[in-house]
Amino acid sequence: METIKNTLAQNFGGNLSKLGTNQFSLDDCPHLTGKVGVVTGGTRGIGYGVAYTFLKHNISKLYLISVNEEVAERAKKSIASELGEEVASRIRWIKCDLSDWNHIKSVAESIANDTDRLDILVNNSGRGVMTPERTSYGVDRHMAVNHIGHVVLTSQLLPLLKKTAEKGNVVRISNQASTSHNSAPEDTKFDSLDDINRDVGANAQYGRSKLANILYARYFDRNVTQKGHPNLLMNATHPGVVSTKQSKTDIHEPFPIAGYAVSTLLEPFKKSNFEGAIPTVFAATTTTAGGQYICPPATPEKGSELAQSDKLADNLMELTRKVVSEKTPGIEVAI
Repeated sequence: METIKNTLAQNFGGNLSKLGTNQFSLDDCPHLTGKVGVVTGGTRGIGYGVAYTFLKHNISKLYLISVNEEVAERAKKSIASELGEEVASRIRWIKCDLSDWNHIKSVAESIANDTDRLDILVNNSGRGVMTPERTSYGVDRHMAVNHIGHVVLTSQLLPLLKKTAEKGNVVRISNQASTSHNSAPEDTKFDSLDDINRDVGANAQYGRSKLANILYARYFDRNVTQKGHPNLLMNATHPGVVSTKQSKTDIHEPFPIAGYAVSTLLEPFKKSNFEGAIPTVFAATTTTAGGQYICPPATPEKGSELAQSDKLADNLMELTRKVVSEKTPGIEVAI
């Protein structure tokens, strides 16, 4: 019965969320006075819910990374209207496509030059369930954006993150994963570019990138947190079934007709973007452990067998380093 309750709480909104074993709400977010954060995709959807919550709880400076300036302006105006102009003035919007790893390096450098600390990094932005496509680097777009782009960003910001942690602050990184990681092909090896470029269909393509988000958190915990940086924590989260552009519009790109089951029939049961933000806010502000896969509201789960494999995580990160170095010489994946 507890498993059923947790499954309902993890995936659907409203009163069902109260069935979860470990409760947490956005009101439980601690005061963030003096802290600095980065949220990718922070101008709409779940990312906006996260950003709004951080600002409401008095974060001192917040960098929002996204691609659409018009959407970013609307988000800032909405925050100014609801939380005040002074709060909105703490936002620093930066335009960046996470499939452009060279640009990510420049963005990270600009952030590092603008602040002397970084307490929170939310790797939230991503490509949803859409048809397979390759970037200009010749890499599957789901993996290039959802996983590799965030690894590049994290690596470039790592010196600043470590510096902040070494001063006695608990620094937290949250990767936006999904229960859809269960859709990753069972024969996923992460041992070559050909492996991640395989066309396995929209659902599996997305699931494979979400599997990578979990494995990266567990790899980071083993190789950074447990090896000399106990105040630097990385976790992965599952938001639940959330009403966002991905679930209302993008789903029709791979599934023009069948997508209505997700975009329309499921809509009354979906979480709002603020409800979807809850596990990320918990992971980014409150958790005291790393290497976890956190499901709503704040319950660590094991995930799939693939998600628990240290060998697969090692393969993933070795491949990530190789692909980045070959496609963008001069960019180092530090972890």
